[in-house]
Amino acid sequence: MRKKIAGRKFKRTINQRKALFRGLITSMILNEQIRTTEAKAKSIKADVEKIITIGKKKSSNAEIELYKKIPNKEAVEKVIKTLGPLFSNRPGGYTRIVRLENRLKDNAKMVLLQFVEKAEIGEVISESKKSAKKTAKKATLAKKSLAKTTTKVAKVSPLKSIKNITSKTQRTSKRGDK
Repeated sequence: MRKKIAGRKFKRTINQRKALFRGLITSMILNEQIRTTEAKAKSIKADVEKIITIGKKKSSNAEIELYKKIPNKEAVEKVIKTLGPLFSNRPGGYTRIVRLENRLKDNAKMVLLQFVEKAEIGEVISESKKSAKKTAKKATLAKKSLAKTTTKVAKVSPLKSIKNITSKTQRTSKRGDK
């Protein structure tokens, strides 16, 4: 019997659970809302609120504590610079759970975990070097594919295609007259 044992296992080992929670917490902080199952949302809600409370302190000790809980530089910076000041007047209750429709595949209860207050649109954390490289690479690939399609279109002259169509119709009409 499991008496007085808190927490959920999610059919995962301890390390897998820690990685799952870190990933969910990081994406919650960076995106300010996540869509997940009700059990996972309830499991990380308390951790997210504790992280925000630590972020409100703005000391070097608080930053060290945050790096222990979420080893993502962008997320820690956002907690200290954006979310801490945003919730400075609020004593707690930084997140809410909004229930959604059940998932179709397994009928799991889905929820939207989000912050009660939204950060201002002008405050955007700078992208990491990797994501900046990826977006630059995608942009160059898009430009290359666009250039290839324009060269293919330029090779076919509209006058030639019109002449071919009219000559084909004239041939068929002559055959029909005979």
